[in-house]
Amino acid sequence: MSGGAIALLIAFTSVYALMRKTELYPALTDGIGAGLKTVLSIFPSLTAMICAVYMLRASGALDAFSALLSPLLSRLGISPRLAPLMLIRPLSGSGALAFGSELISSLGPDSFDGRTAAVMLAASETTFYVVSVYSSGAGVKRLGYAIPAALTADLVVYAAAGITVKLLF
Repeated sequence: MSGGAIALLIAFTSVYALMRKTELYPALTDGIGAGLKTVLSIFPSLTAMICAVYMLRASGALDAFSALLSPLLSRLGISPRLAPLMLIRPLSGSGALAFGSELISSLGPDSFDGRTAAVMLAASETTFYVVSVYSSGAGVKRLGYAIPAALTADLVVYAAAGITVKLLF
């Protein structure tokens, strides 16, 4: 189905461009060039973020920080097993997805932790990735309150995920 949707999107875009008398090939190559410039501008930030996530996991710091958060999470009604997900998600979407997949596979998709992990993954964002991409793409150097506000939003989402799953299931 997705292959058909992509073909339909390409066909629609081509017909629309022809109706507007736009030359397709130069527009395509200009778009690819602009996309590559964007990739090159965000590549250093993205590389640093991926390295940081792997260093945290390999060093054991992630497990230590999870153990430190365990009493607070228990009081909020969130399983301490979800602490690594909450710590990885703002840094790396793929790392959080991998951890969430492992968690759901081991505990089951219908378990409280599995459902809460799924809601956390769906409702939160890779905060540092988004901030680094948008700030480097827009040329913003001083972020001010953007990161603290985004991390606060992540914390609210995590608490709401635990409460929502508890109320609905």
